[in-house]
Order: sequence, then C-alpha cells, then structure tokens
Amino acid sequence: MEPHIASQSRIGSAKFISAITHPPLVSLPTFTLLNYFFLSFNDFLFLTLICAVFGTVLPITTVMLWINRKGIDVDITDRKKRKLPLIFAISSYLMGFLILYALGAPVITTALMFCYFSNTLIVLFITFFWKISLHAMGVAGPTAAMIYAFGYPGMLFGTIIPVVMWSRVTLKKHSTGQVMAGAAYGLVVTTIQLYLLIP
Repeated sequence: MEPHIASQSRIGSAKFISAITHPPLVSLPTFTLLNYFFLSFNDFLFLTLICAVFGTVLPITTVMLWINRKGIDVDITDRKKRKLPLIFAISSYLMGFLILYALGAPVITTALMFCYFSNTLIVLFITFFWKISLHAMGVAGPTAAMIYAFGYPGMLFGTIIPVVMWSRVTLKKHSTGQVMAGAAYGLVVTTIQLYLLIP
C-alpha cells in the first residue's frame, strides 16, 4: 500500500472511531447494559429511555444546534468555544440524575448519571485553562462503572480506551498528555465517586 493511501486509511479509521465514541454516544450502551442486568424487562425499557434522553439525545442535540449555529467543527477544537455546550450537557445530566433518583432507578445507574454531571462540571472549569480530552474521559468513566458493577469482565469495556486515545492524537485534536489526562481522570474520579455514592 502506498504511503499516502495508508495515511488516508489511518485518518479515516481515526475519524470513524472518534465519531462513534463521542461521550454522549458511549453513555447509551453503558446505561443499557447496566439497566439490563439490574432491572426487570418493563422497568429496563422505561429507565433506559430516560437515560437515553438525558444522557445522549439532549446533549448531542444541543451541541449540534450550537455547532450549526456557530459554523464550527463537530469536535469544537477551539477550547474557548466548548463552554456553552458543556453547560448544556451539565444541565441535561443533572436533570437525568434527579429524574432517575426520583423514580428509584438502580443505584449504579443513578450514581453514574451523577458522575456524568459532576465530571462534566469539573471539566468545564478545567476548560478555562486547558483542553483535556473529553473522548478519553468519556470512555474511561463508563469503564470504571462497568468494572465497579461487573468486576474483571467489566475491564473488557476498557479495551476501547487506547483506541480512542490513538484516534484523538492521530487527528491532532489532542496531545498525548491531554488524552492520558482524560483517561486517568475518567477512571480515577468516576471510581472514587461510585464508591462514595453507593452504599
């Protein structure tokens, strides 16, 4: 394979990986798996729908509307332009947490939605000074929840972390330090919160 073709293929793969591992998208299979194992069928459908609306649909919709209005790239490469979309996401996660708590959702589901809220809130403040990788954090946080819920088998979810990190560096959206910080932040802070929040 010629070098430029290989390079194009590598960039194409990185773009695909980056697109399907957008943090709100990763939340959907995460909440679906947790609810499937901890709920009856009828409750599973209803509460997973709640998680999908506040964990995926609203964050993505508000971000896309913002991107289209401002005419900026889908990754919001400019750190300074990330603040309002992050506030939209924080609001959605907070509403999702409150609704799940009121409905008596499984503790792990409610706690993870809270982690989405609190982690994104902290990232908002980090964004004022530095551009940490949301993609790396967005797969590492759910990995922490999977490990907490299922033990060693949950580590399988984490196999996508280095792939996502590679994609973000390959696309020059983040430095190696930024993706490493995002992954470490997602794993460590989410794990600590889960152990504090769940009896």
